[in-house]
Amino acid sequence: MESTNKYFFKDMSVMFGRSMRHISRSMDTIITVCITPIAMMLLFVYVFGGAIQTGTENYVNYLLPGIMLMAIGSGIAYVAYRLYIDKERGIFERFHSMPIARSTVLWGHVLTSLISNGISVVVIILVALLMGFRSSAGILEWLAVFGILGIFTLALTWIAVIAGLAAKTPDGAGAFSYPIIFLPFISSAFVPTDTMPSAVRAFAENQPVTPIVEAIRNLLANQPVGNEIWTALAWCIAIIVVAYIFAMRIYKKL
Repeated sequence: MESTNKYFFKDMSVMFGRSMRHISRSMDTIITVCITPIAMMLLFVYVFGGAIQTGTENYVNYLLPGIMLMAIGSGIAYVAYRLYIDKERGIFERFHSMPIARSTVLWGHVLTSLISNGISVVVIILVALLMGFRSSAGILEWLAVFGILGIFTLALTWIAVIAGLAAKTPDGAGAFSYPIIFLPFISSAFVPTDTMPSAVRAFAENQPVTPIVEAIRNLLANQPVGNEIWTALAWCIAIIVVAYIFAMRIYKKL
């Protein structure tokens, strides 16, 4: 068992390094991922912000958590695309003929997604600071925020793995991300849910984005998070488990 674990992590580090090299050679993908969320942040803060009542003095403070989730939703599309390219080029067959742990090929892409989306989130936070974002959160609260964002990224990335492995075309590999990107619009990311019609409000309050946004928002404001953080973690962990199982089943059939 000890040697198996040793080789598993060694194989995974090799696959991770391979995937990271793809990112380092095409940093424009990270820039592309950031453009739309930053544009949305600029639009809502400077155009719509004055007309939106959120009960906060600085709308960018209210808006930022949802923008970060949108960036992650956009970034995972590249994971699906790269997996599709590997599948179509026969890369998986080559790796399967080698004495390596099969799942490490997928984990390399997943870990790379964590790094690349983390960079995107940091860029967005820096832009938000220039726009007036301020936080009273301490180090522990910031660590909790990045922890939630990391788990959320893992959850969406495993969904992206399913899309990449099951897609028949390059466009199909990334198309799944569009509903995820716009899911924050039907949540408390942009406006409080109590301003929504009853049917929309019911959906907004019972989908995964709202508790994640509320938990991050309260952490950044150094306010009690209540049950939102546990609901957010429960959603993310449930998605990871289900998506991982389906992804591995599809992968084993390739």
